[in-house]
Amino acid sequence: MTNAQHKIGSGFGARSTAAEVLDGIDLSGKLALVTGGYSGLGLETTRALANAGAHVVVPARRPADAEAALAGISGTEVDELDLADLASVEAFARRFLATGRPVDLLIANAGIMAAPERRVGPGWESHFAICHLGHHALVSRLWPALKAAGGARVVSVSSSGHHSSPMRWDDVQFERGYDRWLAYGQAKTANALFAVWLDTLGAEHGIRAFSLHPGAILTPLQRHLRPEEMVERGWIDEHGNQADPDFKTPEQGAATQVWAATSPMLDGMGGLYCEDCDVAELAPDEGEWVGVRPYAIDPGEAARLWKLSGDLTGTVLA
Repeated sequence: MTNAQHKIGSGFGARSTAAEVLDGIDLSGKLALVTGGYSGLGLETTRALANAGAHVVVPARRPADAEAALAGISGTEVDELDLADLASVEAFARRFLATGRPVDLLIANAGIMAAPERRVGPGWESHFAICHLGHHALVSRLWPALKAAGGARVVSVSSSGHHSSPMRWDDVQFERGYDRWLAYGQAKTANALFAVWLDTLGAEHGIRAFSLHPGAILTPLQRHLRPEEMVERGWIDEHGNQADPDFKTPEQGAATQVWAATSPMLDGMGGLYCEDCDVAELAPDEGEWVGVRPYAIDPGEAARLWKLSGDLTGTVLA
């Protein structure tokens, strides 16, 4: 496997914000779609893209909450979408395609982390279903709108959590014992592999795909963690305040996905995993959770996951 995972000297870094990476970039006339774009990193992503001139569509499981969160941000619209429900994904895509609009930027940002065991749809493990399968179905259904853009980018928000688990091909749905952190890790590996194969399929249509680790940030993503667990991990102190100096602000956490979606430095590239507003290097060793594990960008693994996902969701690119 050829390794294209090398820093390109973006000029940005871990403390850059979404607004900073968009400075000088005019997104007027572009349409962006951001799942989970009304909370945490998604909200900051939506704000930054809209402020740069993009029209941002925010599909939301709770449309009323999304409308309230986005009330002060012009150039946004909300529609209903539940990534855990394939019928909802199909209905949203049908409504969007009926408008005849292209999708220039699609940021698959929504997800869950370390949730208790839950089955959705036909019995799918919830992390795999919501973080990956729902987005796979969404992108597949919106393929005509992505092709119509004549140069779209799809950004899949992965995480350093992928270091904890490759694809568990013998038990993808955790039917033989559940571990919430391994489930999250496998889903984040799936997010990275999704971008690899999507880019392979999309390049001839001008559709390029990237995945990324946004960094460690305190957001509603931690809703399933008990405060004492976060204190034990050193993330917060006993008063609930951020304790880890390496944690980013939400504005900094949104920067890498905004950079991957818009940077002209990435023109002609794709299928890459990014972090800290640059292309990531391969992980140095098993003890460090930086960079990307080879299994998360392996084309063979990516092709295998794509077939499984298409079979499970009943979607094909058209």
